[in-house]
Amino acid sequence: MESSRDDVRARLQTDRPHSARVWNYLLGGKDNYPVDSEVGDVILSKFPEFAAVARLQRQFLARAVRFLVQEAGIRQFLDIGTGLPTADNTHELAQRIAPESRIVYVDNDPLVLVHAEALLTSTAEGACAYIDADVRDPDRILAEASKTLDLDRPVGLTMLGILGQISDADRPAELVSALLSGLPSGSWLALSDGTNSDEALNRAVEAYNQQSANTYHLRSPQQIASFFAGLDLVEPGVVPTAAWRPDAGRPEQDTPDVSVCGVAVKS
Repeated sequence: MESSRDDVRARLQTDRPHSARVWNYLLGGKDNYPVDSEVGDVILSKFPEFAAVARLQRQFLARAVRFLVQEAGIRQFLDIGTGLPTADNTHELAQRIAPESRIVYVDNDPLVLVHAEALLTSTAEGACAYIDADVRDPDRILAEASKTLDLDRPVGLTMLGILGQISDADRPAELVSALLSGLPSGSWLALSDGTNSDEALNRAVEAYNQQSANTYHLRSPQQIASFFAGLDLVEPGVVPTAAWRPDAGRPEQDTPDVSVCGVAVKS
């Protein structure tokens, strides 16, 4: 056990910013180090709206999970690229509506592993599990997820902001396809990622990539939409994140359209 803790501490790399910790800082969290807040401030200096964009991603997660539970009848979720625990995590959103929901989180950030116990507070009727794994290893993810989820029944696969962390050389579309191939018909994909359509954001991400332990890859809306190939998109399709089934009565936020999202089903 002690050697395992030592391994996690060695992987933390507190001298280099990590995406989950920087994201936590931008969302107003406390689970980050000075190096993360410093690069977060650099991002905000170049693209001040970034924190608002980060909040839009969380709001999309909430809307997508509600849709999948209430309208699609999904009771199992595979959340890849979990990030650090914050308000309204996937299991909280799903189990608030359907307490029997089962959720498996996947991330390879060591600080997320440290905080995994906070993610595992399931209802008695449902279940939560955490896999310390890389999205580039879909076979291992599916094998581990099958210990908690019934992969013969539909699953909601959520991938928010994770494919931007995968270079084109690692063939992100093939990773999505490999994960979906292990899930049955009637499973869903909810995906969002940042676009390269705003020069200020491009400069902010370039500055982040120069300092970070991992790089982020902005793509065109068309490239992101291609990750849904072979699936049936629900209305309104692949759209700016704020435009996907916005909550009634919520005032529109004056935020640049720098990310797109969609939800689709495997037929």
